[in-house]
Amino acid sequence: MDLAFVERFAREWAEAWNSHDLERILAHYTDDVVFASPGIVRLLGDPSGEVHGKDALRAYWAAALSYLPGLRFTVEDVRISVGTVVINYRNERGQSVSEVLAFREGLICRGLGAY
Repeated sequence: MDLAFVERFAREWAEAWNSHDLERILAHYTDDVVFASPGIVRLLGDPSGEVHGKDALRAYWAAALSYLPGLRFTVEDVRISVGTVVINYRNERGQSVSEVLAFREGLICRGLGAY
């Protein structure tokens, strides 16, 4: 994983979110992805804060997109670790958010949204 990949990925990732095209967003994730977020607790009422698998992630994000029709991400910076990328961005409310994304074979296999 190098800086060029990470910068391109972050741009494509944000464009996918800003398009609100759920399948375009999900194309960045493995079928067995695990994703954790406080939004899962709030929106789905799941105290674990995690969803497991692309189908569960699809259901969560479909609910989130319908709840936040004005959703928009603006990437502020990206950081690289070992097999992991951190995307720092602002959402449509101006809130600072970080996504910690672990990769396997070019796709996200584990993600964590930090608000």
